[in-house]
Amino acid sequence: MYCQIGVTDMVNEIERKIDIEIERNRIRISIFHGEDEQVIKLTLEEAEELAEILEKVLDDYSKRKQIRID
Repeated sequence: MYCQIGVTDMVNEIERKIDIEIERNRIRISIFHGEDEQVIKLTLEEAEELAEILEKVLDDYSKRKQIRID
């Protein structure tokens, strides 16, 4: 399985891309920002923990966006 997320910053013309691949016994996450690349290899347990943390952070972010400050 392969997944790709990409964003291009039109102002600075910098491309950011995240590739997620399943290797034999690891989840490989490659983050590209302009010409730089960072590769992270996670075990299944680490990937599941990261997914849980991201879910909590995104939920918190969504709730904070809904709060109106007067």
